[in-house]
Amino acid sequence: MTKFLHQKGLPSYLFPSIVPYQRYLDFQENSRKNRRESMLFLEHSPCLTGGIGAKAENLLVSKERLETLGVHLVTLPRGGDFTAHEPGQIVGYLHIDLKKRNLSLGDFLRNLNESLVVAVKGTWGLTLVENPKAPGLYTDGTNKKLISEGVYAKSYFTSFGFALNGINTLGTFSLINPCGARASDMISLEALGLSVGFREKRKEFVLQFSRHFLSLLP
Repeated sequence: MTKFLHQKGLPSYLFPSIVPYQRYLDFQENSRKNRRESMLFLEHSPCLTGGIGAKAENLLVSKERLETLGVHLVTLPRGGDFTAHEPGQIVGYLHIDLKKRNLSLGDFLRNLNESLVVAVKGTWGLTLVENPKAPGLYTDGTNKKLISEGVYAKSYFTSFGFALNGINTLGTFSLINPCGARASDMISLEALGLSVGFREKRKEFVLQFSRHFLSLLP
């Protein structure tokens, strides 16, 4: 774990190796309990997560099949339907005390999206847009989802965040209808031909995102 930025009382950490999903869940519960702010950027081993709006029909295989594939299934209190995590993504988790910062959830979400759009454009020259009918960020003109989002705000303290498809295979998405859509609606930097130098650009993206997001915080 590398601590790379600490501004406005908000430390940011970049993990160089795979982080088990349960380890993050334990961390975020402790963060909320102590109202300890941070931003984490990491990768997970293959897993599926379902939010409070997850529909059973959007899980396309049995739990037994998932076990044979080595894919974990986790039910979460965040918003949203099923999504997938794989090595090669950039997963960002934001733990923000909205009450302390006098920040509404709506403003937090707008700041999150603006920072993602700015960082992706600055790092890969790629324009992303919102879809008013579905959360996440999409490639302009093709309507393919590059970034999935799911935020949980309890007691005015946020957790979870976003997952950007980098050099992951997208294979785990074929096990679900991601956010109720089709697996074929997902796209990655790899599929867009933007995977060259990904590990270095990952660091650049995280730094650009963090700086912009912090600049918007009260």
